[in-house]
Amino acid sequence: METIKIEFQSSIKEKLIELLNTFSKNELHIIEEDSPIIEDKSFVEYRSSLHLEVKKIESGESKLYDIDELDAMLEKTISKYEN
Repeated sequence: METIKIEFQSSIKEKLIELLNTFSKNELHIIEEDSPIIEDKSFVEYRSSLHLEVKKIESGESKLYDIDELDAMLEKTISKYEN
């Protein structure tokens, strides 16, 4: 499914909802803007990838570097290719 956001004058809301209700629930799902949770596939996929990264860090498969370590690594790499 795809998601679109529509702005409309409040005077046509009733007609718009009436039109949208002609579609089946498999074809169209109306999400109220003030709905507390909107299921978003990209969010779920991103969350899953973050959980996987946390497991890699906890297991020692991945290593974290602070900004100073990263800066030193970049300086070393840059100086290697400058000459």
